[in-house]
Amino acid sequence: MSDAEREAGNRKIKAGFLLLVAVSPPLIALQWGATPTQLLAALAVGVALGLALVWYLGRLAKEFTGGSRRSRRGR
Repeated sequence: MSDAEREAGNRKIKAGFLLLVAVSPPLIALQWGATPTQLLAALAVGVALGLALVWYLGRLAKEFTGGSRRSRRGR
């Protein structure tokens, strides 16, 4: 797997996490009969939480991998 393919895959995973977390609060608010303003507020909170989660998981992943790329030996 090339570095470009790995980066593209990582972007897709990050976007998936962000989408999942961002959409969850408005869906829950919708079940409770939220107004459009409350739905927008829930979406904003969901996006903020999603961005924080993606940032945190990115830092955590770098900590476990040492922040360096895998070596190319043995390929």
